[in-house]
Parts: sequence; structure tokens; C-alpha cells
Amino acid sequence: MSPVKAIKTFRDLLSFFTIIPLGKTEDFVLTTAEYIYLFPVVGAFIGLLGAAYYYASRFLLSYLLGFVSLFVWTPSGFLLMLLPAVMTLAFLLVLSGLQHFDGLVDLGNAVGLGNLEERRAAAHKWTVSYKGAVLAIIVEFVGIVGLFFLDVGSAFGAIIVAEVAAKLAMVTIAVVGKPTHKGLGSIFLENAKRTRSLVAYVLAGLVAVLLLGLTGIGVILVSVTLGVLMGQVGKSVFGGVSGDVMGATNEVVRSAVLIFVAGVLLL
Repeated sequence: MSPVKAIKTFRDLLSFFTIIPLGKTEDFVLTTAEYIYLFPVVGAFIGLLGAAYYYASRFLLSYLLGFVSLFVWTPSGFLLMLLPAVMTLAFLLVLSGLQHFDGLVDLGNAVGLGNLEERRAAAHKWTVSYKGAVLAIIVEFVGIVGLFFLDVGSAFGAIIVAEVAAKLAMVTIAVVGKPTHKGLGSIFLENAKRTRSLVAYVLAGLVAVLLLGLTGIGVILVSVTLGVLMGQVGKSVFGGVSGDVMGATNEVVRSAVLIFVAGVLLL
């Protein structure tokens, strides 16, 4: 791949996953589908932004809470753990344009409805049911808890690897799943089934082990397992894998990895 092609590919992938204004081209979705095996690379970059935001917010809050404590008592230690966790998760959601979060809500909206047509229709409505709200709150709360219990030294690697694992799970669900219908979304699943998708697992594994050591191997196993399970969820709810299910997978796996890493490091 030439340098110019590599830059365009990364720009298109980043345009697909984030709201960063990069002047995306008309074919950016097709490029994203073609290079689905590079999802973990984009995840690493997004995770790096999230980690930088985490440390910046923690740094600023430490001074702000210290100043406030001069005048009134505050649980500064607790807040210095909680607020950066909440702010960082919010940052990642906003950075993605809430598109994955929306998929999570849509999945919750559809769960438990009578037939396939009703479930698919519920996923396309501009409304939020109590089931969609509860599912979204629980999943993001788990992620916040994971970040809350991570110490300052391990948060950097955990945030990056969580995003890498989330994107790897999206590759996995595309590999094992079948599309709900023929269309633009089905192109992702077709491309994922090519042999070169193995590159995604190699790249994700390298990043995970480099940043988290042996814990990184466990993270990859969590990512792949949840990717396969979410494929079964998509099949049960929508009859296959849709964009909503892939987006929900991103959110579920990010939170699961954060709580997993926090749990391992606390043991």
C-alpha cells in the first residue's frame, strides 16, 4: 500500500468511527468495509485519544478539587477516581458520534418483542424504550466501574486495549455472523470472511500483549468470545448481524474489557 493510499484508508476508517472532521470521501464506507481487518488499528488510535483525555481530566481535576478543598470539605479522593472515569466514557461516546451507543439502545428496544418484523421495526424507531435505556445504562455503568477501579499507572494501557478489543469484536461478529439483509452493511460481513481478517487478530494481540502483558491474552479471549456471543444475540433478535448489533458489540466489549482488566489487577 502506497503512503498516499495508507493515509486515505486511515482517514476513511477514522471518519467512519468518529466525528473528527477529516474531509471524508464519498466511498469512505466502502473503504472501511474493504479494510475491516484494520479496525484494531483505528481502535488503538481512538483509545490513545481516550487515554490522553483521561489523564488530562485527572490532572485538571486534581488541581480543581484541591482548590475547592481549601474552602469546603470534599471527598476529593473518591471524586478523582469517579469523575475522570465518567468523563472519559462520555468522551469516547461523543467521539464516536453516539453511533455505537445508539446501536446498543436499539438492541435493547428490540429485545423481547413478539416477532422478527416488530424487532426490526423497533430498532429503526426514533424512540427509546425502558429496555433500551436500562441496557445502555448497565453496559456503560460497567465501563465506568472498570475505569474507576483502575489505578493511574494501568489506565493508559487498559483504555487503549479496551478500544482495540471492541473493534476486534466487531471484526469477529462480522466473521461469524450473517447479514440481516443484502445491502451496504452486508459488504462488511463479506469482506470480514476473507483470510486477511486474521491480520486483525494478530494486530490486536500484539497491542494487547505489548500494553498489558499476559492480561492482554485474556483480553483477546474476552473480545473474541463476546464477539461470537453477540453474533448469536443478533441472530436471535434480528435474524442476523446488523449495524446496530455491531455497534452494541463495541460498547459491550469495551465495558467488559475495562472491568476485566480492573478485576485482574485487583487480584
